[in-house]
Amino acid sequence: MNKLLKDVLYKTGIEELVGNTNIAIDKICFDSREVEDTSLFVAVVGTTVDGHQYINQTIEKGAVAIVCEQFPEQLHDGITYVKVKDSAAALGIIAANFYDNPSNELKLVGITGTNGKTTTATLLHELFMQLGYQVGLLSTVVNKIGNEAIPSTHTTPNAVELNKLLRKMVEAGCDYCFMEVSSHAIHQHRITGVAFSGAVFTNITHDHLDYHKTFDEYIKAKKMFFDMLPENAFALVNKDDKNGMVMLQNTKAKPYTFALKSAADFTARILESGFSGMMLHIDKNEVWTKLIGGFNVYNLLSIYAVAVLLEQDKLNTLTAISNLNAVEGRFQYIKSQDNISGIVDYAHTPDALKNVLGTISEIRTNNETVITVVGCGGDRDKAKRPLMAQIACEYSNKVILTSDNPRSENPEQIINDMKAGVEPQHYKKVLSITNREEAIKTACMLAESNDIILVAGKGHEKYQEINGEKFPFDDLEILKKQFSQ
Repeated sequence: MNKLLKDVLYKTGIEELVGNTNIAIDKICFDSREVEDTSLFVAVVGTTVDGHQYINQTIEKGAVAIVCEQFPEQLHDGITYVKVKDSAAALGIIAANFYDNPSNELKLVGITGTNGKTTTATLLHELFMQLGYQVGLLSTVVNKIGNEAIPSTHTTPNAVELNKLLRKMVEAGCDYCFMEVSSHAIHQHRITGVAFSGAVFTNITHDHLDYHKTFDEYIKAKKMFFDMLPENAFALVNKDDKNGMVMLQNTKAKPYTFALKSAADFTARILESGFSGMMLHIDKNEVWTKLIGGFNVYNLLSIYAVAVLLEQDKLNTLTAISNLNAVEGRFQYIKSQDNISGIVDYAHTPDALKNVLGTISEIRTNNETVITVVGCGGDRDKAKRPLMAQIACEYSNKVILTSDNPRSENPEQIINDMKAGVEPQHYKKVLSITNREEAIKTACMLAESNDIILVAGKGHEKYQEINGEKFPFDDLEILKKQFSQ
């Protein structure tokens, strides 16, 4: 695929130009290692690396044009240099132009928030497939074009990969695409240049403060997404979250709300709840769902609202919702031969853990023991570690603190950080087992008939990351193996 440089630079806000823009470009790169002949290199100032340092190197490798915020001291003959105010934002627009602005050719809905993004996006994909459409999905777990799965590396792909995937979706005949939009992606301009038909805000709680530094900055990053929506898009927010209405301030999009606890455009009530599912009241209709927990009612209500806002038949939508299955690694429920309940969930924030354990508390009879296995990731926000342990202790009869993805940190130090949140009255109920597999096995050994085991933190992940290496690891498989013995 090649394009003229002048066409891919459209709307980038050029501040200064040296050289010819009437030249062919075969590839867009912002990683100097990927540059080949006739590439355009965009020098982006990243969190750890500044692409401006590699400009000369990329020219040696065959780059014919450079987009940057500051011209290098030495300009090479025959190379086109383009100066812009913000390279990351320009990259988004360039990538969209290079792939002929694919987001204009389908209805793209972005889902943002701390918890519920993956479940909401995945369920929307499944719902619209059931309604008879060809649908794309961009999520933490997997990217999909129809039923074809493409491995996912980030919650939101980089700008080049994103537009490339959207173009493939258009070529495959997709009518809709549902994508998770992370706060990192918004802040790093990965979605700049992309046209959204709608946006959903699930909730916002303590997370990613290792990156955003303050909760206020984290909220601002989410809000940027709503601020950039066009007039013909919809903005759907969770009104029960105290920051939900903040997202709607200044947005040009049509505002809508959903809620369980307050008056809103879309509301729902739980009529019955158990480990086998829930009976809900949505829009004057009763609907049974296999999904479990109050947090999933928010997810289901938001996908119903999105379907209605995208002009789908209400009754067909509710019928399809009743057929939806739990998303991989999100409150996945299994039972052992001796009637022990096992739940695997991705809950890796204090709020998500509280939601899952709160749901278990609502359903349990109190005649059983709840055993929670939980850890925290290394090289990530340390402030949430004691909170995770505190919540686990508050809602469980026994707690096993273990490793999550320690990455480059000492797993025992991470567990010690978590222990700081254990209050004296809970000391006796807490065990520390660094090896995650041993921790899960121990939970199974401690459990008796009717007890409930929650394995939290990794959910869908099929690996454990230790010292830069990913080892095969699957919470659900280990639990299943123990249950079958």
